[in-house]
Amino acid sequence: MLDKTTYVVIDGENIDATLGMSVLGHRPESEERPRWDRILEYSRNHWNANTKGLFFLNASSGHLPMGFIQALMAMGFTPVPLSSDNPEDKVVDIGIQRTLEAIIDQGHGDVILGTHDADFLPHVDDLLRDGRRVGVMCFREFLSSQFNEAIAEGLEVMDLEYDIEAFQVPLPRLHIIPLDEFDPRDIL
Repeated sequence: MLDKTTYVVIDGENIDATLGMSVLGHRPESEERPRWDRILEYSRNHWNANTKGLFFLNASSGHLPMGFIQALMAMGFTPVPLSSDNPEDKVVDIGIQRTLEAIIDQGHGDVILGTHDADFLPHVDDLLRDGRRVGVMCFREFLSSQFNEAIAEGLEVMDLEYDIEAFQVPLPRLHIIPLDEFDPRDIL
């Protein structure tokens, strides 16, 4: 049994919006969505630790996508559907911020955060200063540049498609290719 825990904290709104609007340009079809079980498996193997998957959803509409919630639970995620009567509240962001604070307060646990959003940067910095392993899983080209200093301080960036291989089909992405990884056959 592994004795360390990695919390895999997913900003569901942010990942879905970035995938749909920025990567695909349309609402993702089922085969274009991430395979969340691969994300937990990658996280478990990458840092050789037990994982606790927390998937944050905005449920302010009063509606829960039960099929998706049940699938998340079957894969080992804990869905966290949050709501607020105040339409100004960014319920998912607030919930994740409170969760990251609680992880810091408990004194142990590493974090892999699924987002592109810099709203969590102060918490990421606090985790890094506390000696935790911290990663952000995202589409690298859409990660807020505000994370650059945290990357220099040890934040690990994990690309959902290229590092984690969370997709069943290649996504239509344009990205910078390191010269030592460039294979001209890929473009011929």
